Amino acid sequence: MFSYKNKIAHRKKITAPKKICTKNNAYEKYKIPRSEHSISRDNIDPNALKVLYRLHKAGYRALLVGGGVRDILLGKTPKDFDITTDATPEEVKAIFKNCRLIGRRFRLAHILFGYNIIEVATFRGPHNDQHLKDKHISKQSQDGMLLRDNVYGTMKEDAERRDFTINALYYDIADFSIYDFCDGMKDLESNKLKLIGEPNVRYREDPVRMLRAIRFAGKLDFKLTEDVYEPIKQLAPLLQDIPAARHFDEVIKLLLSGHGLITYRMLKEYQLFQILFPILFKNCEYDKSNHMIEQALIDSDNRIEQNKRITPAYIYAVILWYPLDHRAKTMSIQNSTDYYHEFLRATSEILKEQLQMIAIPRRFTTTIRDIWILQLRLPRNCGKRAHKIYQHIKFRAGFDFLSLRAKIEQTPELIDLTQWWEKYQEQHPLPKHNHSRKMLNNTSTENETTNEN
Repeated sequence: MFSYKNKIAHRKKITAPKKICTKNNAYEKYKIPRSEHSISRDNIDPNALKVLYRLHKAGYRALLVGGGVRDILLGKTPKDFDITTDATPEEVKAIFKNCRLIGRRFRLAHILFGYNIIEVATFRGPHNDQHLKDKHISKQSQDGMLLRDNVYGTMKEDAERRDFTINALYYDIADFSIYDFCDGMKDLESNKLKLIGEPNVRYREDPVRMLRAIRFAGKLDFKLTEDVYEPIKQLAPLLQDIPAARHFDEVIKLLLSGHGLITYRMLKEYQLFQILFPILFKNCEYDKSNHMIEQALIDSDNRIEQNKRITPAYIYAVILWYPLDHRAKTMSIQNSTDYYHEFLRATSEILKEQLQMIAIPRRFTTTIRDIWILQLRLPRNCGKRAHKIYQHIKFRAGFDFLSLRAKIEQTPELIDLTQWWEKYQEQHPLPKHNHSRKMLNNTSTENETTNEN
């Protein structure tokens, strides 16, 4: 298991606060003492420990919760360390100078340590009619979706508000124990993903929970219980009401976290991918796209395992390629114009339609356009044109895309073109680019490609 021990020599100098008295603690029956679990402070990010200790020293409950606890118990390295407390966001901000408050729907405190952010949330509580009178505290749509969720409560109430049992485990910095209110430890041991509460209600409160269910099942290789998967197909259209910006973040976690292929297949099985990318299913382009998407995700999963860089732009370019190609060909025939001209028009139309569902940032849509347009330029490799194309800052991403097309379509033209550019690269070193904003002219500042070394 990963340990921060060798990276934080100063941690031993931190004196643990006095243990709280739990003799009359109402939560005693939910408590797992330190001797009965495997979480060590050596496995916790030092900045998260600083936040935990300072909150506790200030007189508040301070607990590690969610994926940080879950992953350590599973022997994995957590990506995030989220903290929950009985301090309000304003009280947290008063303790930490490096704190900023974010969110309307969920009021959160972010403690900043350079690029490292430790998220602190106040215990959530149940909603009632009195709360619904104040729209700044609690607000719900007609479909049951929570539009405001700033009702605070106790630790046990907070656990009941969380999505899955394995995410409702609390590590208490006061005495290093774990609180398990929802039998999360049991589900961890049996590799089951179980929803807390009534599934129809919980999915309607936040439809993104359906995507999270698929993500955790794919990432952890857990089995969805029947009550978790049974309502998903029926409730999948609720995702259309979710802000497009949230969808972008979720798709990144779903497809570009090292388990993209299995997650993609589960998204299709439960008819969620069809909601996220409706344009893919309009003109029978899905069958052609499926093989290309699966191969791209296999390549991405391998790159992540090798700690190589990836960019969301590449996978979006792959997913939307055949709808784009079909649209351009159709417009070319209907308007009696050349394919290149209609291709440029179709590029804008396809992206505009997809952005209604997923808010892809401009820095990525610019790269997507570059990758697509390079597919038209790469065949024009005579004379000095080849050198000019080779100087393009996204050449490598465009070439990787061409190689993928050749692998999937197996046409002689694409295979020969790929081999020609492979030989060209062997004879010419890849040019170095200045990644300043001025030179890139608002394109991505990251020279990320899917298959670059």
